[in-house]
Amino acid sequence: IMSMSNASRLGFKKAFPFNLGILSGFSILMPACTLFCNTLSTLIPKIKTPMLIVGALYILWLAWSTFTSSSVIEENHSHSGFFSGAILQLINPKLYLYCIISMEAYILPYYQGQWGALLFFTSLLGITAFLSTVCWALFGSIFKLLFSKYAKITNTIMALLLVYCAVSLFL
Repeated sequence: IMSMSNASRLGFKKAFPFNLGILSGFSILMPACTLFCNTLSTLIPKIKTPMLIVGALYILWLAWSTFTSSSVIEENHSHSGFFSGAILQLINPKLYLYCIISMEAYILPYYQGQWGALLFFTSLLGITAFLSTVCWALFGSIFKLLFSKYAKITNTIMALLLVYCAVSLFL
């Protein structure tokens, strides 16, 4: 969503360094979370359910924040470059949840201790996340006018998609 916001404010080309920063931060964080999860899964397998609950509650809070957010798109000319994107990823709790939950729920049950496979999935998740942020940036730059005109509908749809994400953690 930050990529979409930056691209709608700055344009796709000027927002691209921010996306590269996101890739950089993610590339640091994902292997660390993979190592953490693999170790934690070995030591404390019962932590999966509480982590899923905390993650789902956080996603539901994000959904509520999105639904109740202002429908005004503010023009902000601050610079959102490479380092902003990298630092954002290192302090972004959503990314920690993404890394930990994707490892715990979908990868470690099948590949725990198989470091080659874990490195592959870590890289695959990183590339997927980067391509997603680039798509969000492209989407934001293309649909800026649409978002400002139909902001409440857009926020409602985004909030409902977040609720779906939270629910799907348990399916």
